[in-house]
Amino acid sequence: MATRFICILILERASLYCESRNSLLFRGNYYKLTRSTHWKAPLSGDSVLSEKKTIEEIRISIDELDDRILDLLNQRASMVIAIGGLKKGERREFYVPSREREIYERLMGKNPGPFPNEALKSVFREIISASLALEEPMKVAFFGPKATFTHIAAMQQFGLSAELIPQKSIPAVFEEVEKGKAQYGVVPVENSTEGMVSHTLDMFMESDLKIISEVLLEVHHYLLSRTGRLEDIKKVYSHPQPIAQCREWLADNLPNVPVVDVASTAVAAQIVSEDYTAAAIASELASSLYGLKVVRERIEDQVNNFTRFLVIGRKFAEKSVDDKTSLMFSVKDEPGILHRMLEPFAKRGVNLTKIESRPLKKKAWEYIFFLDLNGHVSDPDVADAIHDLRDCCQFVKILGSYPKTSREKSEP
Repeated sequence: MATRFICILILERASLYCESRNSLLFRGNYYKLTRSTHWKAPLSGDSVLSEKKTIEEIRISIDELDDRILDLLNQRASMVIAIGGLKKGERREFYVPSREREIYERLMGKNPGPFPNEALKSVFREIISASLALEEPMKVAFFGPKATFTHIAAMQQFGLSAELIPQKSIPAVFEEVEKGKAQYGVVPVENSTEGMVSHTLDMFMESDLKIISEVLLEVHHYLLSRTGRLEDIKKVYSHPQPIAQCREWLADNLPNVPVVDVASTAVAAQIVSEDYTAAAIASELASSLYGLKVVRERIEDQVNNFTRFLVIGRKFAEKSVDDKTSLMFSVKDEPGILHRMLEPFAKRGVNLTKIESRPLKKKAWEYIFFLDLNGHVSDPDVADAIHDLRDCCQFVKILGSYPKTSREKSEP
């Protein structure tokens, strides 16, 4: 209930802000609240602002709303602490991605504006992040230095109240979680233009960690330098993937400038921070972190450039209303094996959204397959299909069932 009223007060605060910006009567269909935080639908022609007010008067109203939001945030925090105690007693996971998704979707579905949905999600991401920190201090390992896209994905998933711990490699992220030094890890797995990240797939061959969530991040690349002038650039640094994603732009705009591969976009930005003749392809966040100027923004060749990241943990995620499942398996080398491999899913109408293969390192010309499908491992059709798949495989490993990202939601 506290979360509901916080959302309502945020919307009312937004309407007051619009009024102070425009100095015009803002007539929105918002909830009318009393001091006791009970609300009722507005009467016909009613409004949060029933008459013209001065900027100073509106600011006083905003201050009052902020005080009420603060009270509700502390009420919510008390409830979260109580839930944390119950979870601890029942040995349940503190972080439940499906519950987070449920909160975001419910609030955005009820949002009448003017507060934008993406901003609303950002606000509640930080509220949830701070709440989780009250239940249990959360440590999250991620691949790369700060200001890399994996760092941004980790912040997007866990908020700023989590302790985000950078690691030098993808194996190091897995190791931190396996040893219990971090509860969760964030690693890249796929880019919409450059394909799968093989190092991440390889780690699942040896690790028993589970996929508990995924993050889909729209990636924009920025050309950064100390001077901010294109004509000063004599060399460009970046990670191989961003370089590949900006290949055409570089050929058209910096055709004779050498491009150098480095370990990450953050390393590129760090190098460029000490060289006035160099530029880095990196995130916008890197510009503020390393004191660089934006030479050109959004230089990626493809407009829809997304990278998918996996959140890994030690236990399976709870079932949500719309899940996907990831598997890995190795098949026997015999005629018709690919047909037999796919048949259990086809005959039950289970939709396969991705299939990838990787060579086995220990045996030449044998392969491991990675498969994503719609549904949860506990769904009868999915469970039966996996059971039948085992008959034609040397082994089958369930990597996890977890909530789909918003862009992958099933059509009703």
